[in-house]
Amino acid sequence: MNHATPHVGTPVGTFTQLLSSTRRGARLARLLAVTELRSRGASQDLTERAELVVAELAANAVLHGRVPGRCFRLTLVLDPGARRLRVEVSDARGNLHPRPLPTDTAPDALPTGGRGLTLVTALADHWDCVPHPPSGKTVRAVLTTPLDA
Repeated sequence: MNHATPHVGTPVGTFTQLLSSTRRGARLARLLAVTELRSRGASQDLTERAELVVAELAANAVLHGRVPGRCFRLTLVLDPGARRLRVEVSDARGNLHPRPLPTDTAPDALPTGGRGLTLVTALADHWDCVPHPPSGKTVRAVLTTPLDA
């Protein structure tokens, strides 16, 4: 018997784009993410948090994950039914894994850089780093919108 499966919830939307590993590519990743989320009707809160997360992850891909002649990839997976967005940024340097600054460091001893992942930690529900074959890595961050938002 062939029965049509009832449509449950809103379909998951995926956006992916390969970008140059340059400052311009990182900026474009942020702008594309905002445009895509607005076009899909994502909430302002989710869009603003995603903008900052994409900016930090793309900047890290350009600064620390760059391999000459290789691009980085931005992927957004929006699940409106679950009120969840997954941001993925893949680069070619799988041997360098991101680590946030220790939280127990005295404020005057902090370096001038390195706070980006601390910001990602504050804005995302969680983030992690997984291998991206053949030799790269993907940093993933999941953002959700509370039901009362």
